[in-house]
Amino acid sequence: MKKASVIGVSITSVFYLLCGGLGYAAFGDLGPANFLTGFGFYEPYWLVNIANICIVVHLIGAYQLFSQPVYQLVEDCCKNRWPESNFIVEEHQTVIPFVGNFNINFFRCIWRTVYVIFTTVIAMLFPVFNSVLGLIGAASFWPLTVYFPIEMYISQAKIRSFSLKWFGLKTLSWVCFIVTIVAAVASIRGIIINLGHYKPFKSVS
Repeated sequence: MKKASVIGVSITSVFYLLCGGLGYAAFGDLGPANFLTGFGFYEPYWLVNIANICIVVHLIGAYQLFSQPVYQLVEDCCKNRWPESNFIVEEHQTVIPFVGNFNINFFRCIWRTVYVIFTTVIAMLFPVFNSVLGLIGAASFWPLTVYFPIEMYISQAKIRSFSLKWFGLKTLSWVCFIVTIVAAVASIRGIIINLGHYKPFKSVS
């Protein structure tokens, strides 16, 4: 898991830094949100299609991963509230050819389907998707990716306060905190600007 995390975060960081750094160097503030189609060119079509397929694969996995706590919370609350309800509690064993046996719960299927439909409609309705996504990313980046892991590592490794390693880790944490603040301010600015010409289900962000 440690190796997978290091490889995954390293590759993601390199790609994000390349897109951000080279994009800003080439286009400055005029860089589009989507580098492949933001300039009005949709050729070569195969490149755009491959990029869209990669985005779909990435989001399907990420969406399911981040939605699991929400699914589990609602399902546990409903089971505790209505423990006698067969619709909520009962599992139906189903055989899927060439795959195997699966337990299907009707409440789980319906609730998760409704949740996905609801969140999809909200995402389509969102006026400034990229800016909101940037704001959410900025808000979660420092505390979840930097601050808590660094503090846990300092505590677990028993790193002495005010040592060289301690100063290095704290400096990294503060630099990332400043980056988070700057990214949050930029995202809020983008939201305010884009709200001026927003039309539900028509605006492209």
